[in-house]
Amino acid sequence: MLEQFEQIIREFISAHQSWAGPIVFFLAFGESLAFVSLLLPATAAMVFVGVLIGQGALDFWWIVMWAVPGAATGDWISFLIGRYFRETVTRIWPFTRHPEMLAQAHSFFHRWGVASVFLGRFLGPVRAVIPLVAGMMDMPRMRFQVANWTSATLWAPYWLGVGIFGDLAFTYLRQYVSGWGALAIIAGVIAAGWLAWRWFARRRGASS
Repeated sequence: MLEQFEQIIREFISAHQSWAGPIVFFLAFGESLAFVSLLLPATAAMVFVGVLIGQGALDFWWIVMWAVPGAATGDWISFLIGRYFRETVTRIWPFTRHPEMLAQAHSFFHRWGVASVFLGRFLGPVRAVIPLVAGMMDMPRMRFQVANWTSATLWAPYWLGVGIFGDLAFTYLRQYVSGWGALAIIAGVIAAGWLAWRWFARRRGASS
């Protein structure tokens, strides 16, 4: 289902590039919004938009202008939901089926405090849960917004950059590196990323 939705997004953006900005806002907003983030392949779509930017089809800063407020608004609404509904959210999907998501977010918030909102945006499945927990824990609004907007300002260019430079690297490998050499480089990058993730997961598990 998610793969089909991602394909629809790619085809629509490719065919209607003038709508790329609002679509990116919607995707960044949805991925940052608790309860919705698990249903939207926003990160993959952002990478694809980065590929289009690298190919000259879209303007980088125009897309960033849409992506940043989308991501920040999603986190802000998640924060308000947590602040006003508090423990009631534990009785709502997906937390009824995956209570460990809230437990992990609580642990991360207690360890890192304000920085958890900034760091959490880059942590995959639990990233939309951390603003929710920040609201439940009565984090001061101004501190939350500073971390929220700062992280959103970095998150959007980061994933767009992955698409831009990933496409450039793929083009270079295809043109200048032999087939086996390209495969070796790609395998090395994947292995390094996997090892880095495993190291981070162990550190997080040890600290929780």
